Amino acid sequence: MTIVIGLEGSANKIGIGIIEDGKVLSNVRRTYVTPPGQGFLPRDTAKHHQQKVLEVLKEALEVAKVKASQIDCIAFTKGPGMGAPLVSVAVVARTIAQLWDKPLVGVNHCIGHIEMGRLVTGAANPTVLYVSGGNTQVIAYSEKRYRIFGETIDIAVGNCLDRFARVLKLSNDPSPGYNIEQMAKRGSKYVELPYTVKGMDVSFSGILSYIEMMAEKLLSSGECTPEDLCFSLQETLFAMLVEITERAMAHCGSEEVLIVGGVGCNVRLQEMMQRMTEERGAKLFATDERFCIDNGVMIAQAGWEMFRSGHVTPMEDTWCTQRYRTDEVEVTWRD
Repeated sequence: MTIVIGLEGSANKIGIGIIEDGKVLSNVRRTYVTPPGQGFLPRDTAKHHQQKVLEVLKEALEVAKVKASQIDCIAFTKGPGMGAPLVSVAVVARTIAQLWDKPLVGVNHCIGHIEMGRLVTGAANPTVLYVSGGNTQVIAYSEKRYRIFGETIDIAVGNCLDRFARVLKLSNDPSPGYNIEQMAKRGSKYVELPYTVKGMDVSFSGILSYIEMMAEKLLSSGECTPEDLCFSLQETLFAMLVEITERAMAHCGSEEVLIVGGVGCNVRLQEMMQRMTEERGAKLFATDERFCIDNGVMIAQAGWEMFRSGHVTPMEDTWCTQRYRTDEVEVTWRD
């Protein structure tokens, strides 16, 4: 019996979760929400995490009905992510590790998403589409690494959606991407946008620039509605993601797709991916907002896997990094 607590704070969510041998004991989260039309800055986000982390820690322990003495290991997000928020949470992880006399494990944020997705869905060896505000990657496991088959060459798909939400002055509560998704459901007219797939990679910055430039003209002339623009943006971005995922599946001979990351909650993306997998005779796996959106229990689960395979991070190596690629991590816990 191994109990691991995980601390996540790489972006605008501070989350702490506790896992016991594949069973989620608690998953507590707070989100830093900025006014409409604004993004979140690293300094302000870190301040939010610092203000909330102790109440989140206390609640996570209370919900799990676990005492500090029962915890075997403390996992924290080492990267990738925003520097100041990452460091503010890592400081707490280091502090409680010394107070409680527990080992530390630094976790790659992306691998946290993958391992939580595998646990929750039961997917055996899927092609993974990892889509969030900071990352867009198509990943498959091979020879002790999560190999990146394709990725964005500029901004992440979630960042593209978030920045267009700012153009439309949409609320950031609960998230700009969620509010774009709701508006897109009411859109019907497709506005043609650039479609940029380059081999196995995708590019979103040109699409964003184009729709930002055209939005005012199209809306003021009455050619389309904000809902139509949200609909068109989603359809274009998601078609690109489905294309590169299918190509990776063909290359790997894969019969499973797992969608992880915050954008993975999007029902339209899941619908489009479902259609592709059905046509290939494959299966789609996805999770809901409890585990798609950044959370502490995904870091706990990846930490549990790492700790059980003999991995511990020495205190002098518990620094954070904004850039930490998925394929840098040796996956010692998989055959």
